[in-house]
This record gives sequence, structure tokens and C-alpha cells, in this order.
Amino acid sequence: MALMQAVRFASRTSPVASAAVCRLLPGTAVAQQPRAEAKASLITGLGQPLTKRHAGVSVLGCAIAMVAVGGCAQGIGQLFAALVVGMARNPSMKEDLFTYTLIGMGFLEFLAIVVILIAGLLLYSE
Repeated sequence: MALMQAVRFASRTSPVASAAVCRLLPGTAVAQQPRAEAKASLITGLGQPLTKRHAGVSVLGCAIAMVAVGGCAQGIGQLFAALVVGMARNPSMKEDLFTYTLIGMGFLEFLAIVVILIAGLLLYSE
């Protein structure tokens, strides 16, 4: 019983250890069977082939990236609030303030578009 547990443990850890433990067995049938898991576990790191797509992680990354779109919306709201306050304090600068507001809104919209593109990249990447 203890020998079988040792064989089972060794076959899960490394193919070299499993071959060494299998030599202790009287029969050679166990030692000659190739293990698909052992061959797949030899490749590690970036070269390891993908076996399963983790869709939940990509959805979570996309949702975290989409939080920035809410920040862009808040920025646009603060931008127009500052425009109203600026026009109330100095009505003669109405055209200049509106021009600066449109430039700022263009930057914020560009940021929102970039965030949406990155969120889509995170969602559909593997």
C-alpha cells in the first residue's frame, strides 16, 4: 500500500522520480507506460500551450478598465460645471471659455475611446 502511494506521488511530481520508483516494482508494465501529463508538464513558462481559456479573468479585466470611462464622464461633468461658474463670474470671456471647454472635452473623449479599446482588447485576448 505504501509503495503504491509512493508511485502515485512520484508520478505526479516528476517523470524522473516516477521512473525511479517504478523500477522498484516487480512488473515492468507500469514503468513502460508513457504519461501524457508528464510530457505536458515539462514545458513551463511562456512556451506552455494554452489548455483552457480563462474567460472570467478577461471579463474582470475588462470591467476594471471600464471604470475609467466613468472617470471620463465625471471629468466632462466637472468641465461643464467649471464653464458655467466661469461664465457667471466673467460673462465677457464666454467665447474663450467655451473654446477651452471644447478642447478639454475632446481630450476626455479621446481618453474614453482609448479606454474602451483597451477594455475590448482585454476582453477578447487569451
